Amino acid sequence: MSQGSPGDWAPLDPTPGPPTPPNPFVHELHLSRLQRVKFCLLGALLAPIRVLLAFIVLFLLWPFAWLQVAGLTEEQLQEPITGWRKTVCHNGVLGLSRLLFFLLGFLRIRVRGQRASRLQAPVLVAAPHSTFFDPIVLLPCDLPKVVSRAENLSVPVIGALLRFNQAILVSRHDPASRRRVVEEVRRRATSGGKWPQVLFFPEGTCSNKKALLKFKPGVPVQPVLIRYPNSLDTTSWAWRGPGVLKVLWLTASQPCSIVDVEFLPVYHPSPEESRNPTLYANNVQRVMAQALGIPATECEFVGSLPVIVVGRLKVALEPQLWELGKVLRKAGLSPGHVDAGAEPGRSRMISQEEFARQLQLSDPQTVAGAFSYFQQDAKGLVDFRDVALALAALDGARSLEELTRLAFELFAEEQVEAPDRLLYRDGFSTILHLLLGSPRPAAATLHAELCQGGPHQGLSLCQFQDFSLHDPLHGKLFSTYLRPSQKPHASSPGTPTALANGTVQAPKQKGD
Repeated sequence: MSQGSPGDWAPLDPTPGPPTPPNPFVHELHLSRLQRVKFCLLGALLAPIRVLLAFIVLFLLWPFAWLQVAGLTEEQLQEPITGWRKTVCHNGVLGLSRLLFFLLGFLRIRVRGQRASRLQAPVLVAAPHSTFFDPIVLLPCDLPKVVSRAENLSVPVIGALLRFNQAILVSRHDPASRRRVVEEVRRRATSGGKWPQVLFFPEGTCSNKKALLKFKPGVPVQPVLIRYPNSLDTTSWAWRGPGVLKVLWLTASQPCSIVDVEFLPVYHPSPEESRNPTLYANNVQRVMAQALGIPATECEFVGSLPVIVVGRLKVALEPQLWELGKVLRKAGLSPGHVDAGAEPGRSRMISQEEFARQLQLSDPQTVAGAFSYFQQDAKGLVDFRDVALALAALDGARSLEELTRLAFELFAEEQVEAPDRLLYRDGFSTILHLLLGSPRPAAATLHAELCQGGPHQGLSLCQFQDFSLHDPLHGKLFSTYLRPSQKPHASSPGTPTALANGTVQAPKQKGD
């Protein structure tokens, strides 16, 4: 979805400053006419054969993966597998995996540095995580155990390989799952060499190699760098950019792809880093970024959404509000024709059935999809003020001043001893989460900063509109995210993905 007016976009800060850091969530692949001809020819001749043979080898991996865990109980799988199972299956999977990548065109894996033993470094962290080809790093590491998304268990063959690997599984949507992963990594890391090394990608998602995403806190590690020093980057699979089929096809069309794997010295935490895991993780990130020659960023995934830093605020690369607009338009609904009727300053919790009646939606799938965009309480109800504000923003009939006034009126609260109403932390966080996709904790932190030095812990209408309309950075952010129906020129330097140093670029639609 495009947004913004092409004439409005210019650098937000006219004073000179450091160059804008790259957006690690977006990858653009530009091909010259000659390259297009080459890829058409090789894509028609070489890629089909390579992909077919690679898929045959992939399915040949399944018997070895199944054999290693066949007949073992969950209790037995809590300990490292030894004996004939490990010897036969491990070597079989290792050999076939190298063949698979060779068939896809990765003819050379160049290794630099020395991999530490499991006693010296029980945990390996690999970065940047830029593509689904990155598991190739497992080969020079002798197939260490991995940390992977729990959802991958349901993928044919991949799920069997994860069970073979005794992988540590994490769910992005379950905070308790993340705590269990940390405990399991610590248990294996402190086993005195009993367990093989654990390898994970601390960024947690694929980027475009131009910046390192914010690392998650970890344990003592050996950093491992992955590079693809090819003349054309066909491997990157970022949140926005070429899709999985295009990346696979273009890479298989390359005559030869090279990957460099570099083992950095083991990073030993200082006493201060041992007490502060976040400081330790940031320092490891900085060391890896310096070795790669790319910046470390504060960009990260929150839940399933990528967020980027703009000024003092984290915002979603694409707010869910935009996705909600797509759902409603697909259902033939115009937000402006819905009678919101939310009562300012007072919450009214509604069920999914009432939500459907209010928005005049009849298709159950559409209702469930639209309803899921709003935060639900323990009873599965949503605050109708959230719905009213989202519909008003999507309608586009109000000016930004009118829209921010409506947001304030909906969520501001009355004071006990004063006539004025103030916007407190929860209301402010809800507005920013709905309109910009900002994580609520980040919005709450910003609210506290805006209220510093004031007599109240809330914002007046004037203060809120100064922030949302007239702030030199955040004001431009609001106008960007809340005017998605206007079409900017794709080449405009300031078109709306907000970047950390004051310019804004429009995210491209991901396509295959």
